[in-house]
Amino acid sequence: MFYPLPVSLNIKNDRVHALAREAARITGRSQTSVIEEALTRLLADYGADPSTVSQGRKLDLAHQILAEYAADPGLAGRAIREPDDLYDELTGLPR
Repeated sequence: MFYPLPVSLNIKNDRVHALAREAARITGRSQTSVIEEALTRLLADYGADPSTVSQGRKLDLAHQILAEYAADPGLAGRAIREPDDLYDELTGLPR
């Protein structure tokens, strides 16, 4: 099963990097902060609410996990099915 993890962004475009630096300088904020705001505004211009997109991805992941669990909840090979299975039959000690 694959669970996507956050990854860093390495901008190798000199113009984009210069724009981010200049925006950070003018606003007094970090480059990451100004890029986040710019991307949030861009998504809003296209009618995509960034929080909804994030929630949708989380919901999709939850549905995927539920579907995989429903297909195989892992009960078939369980050695412990009831409290007595926790103890050795001969000694009565925990296994």
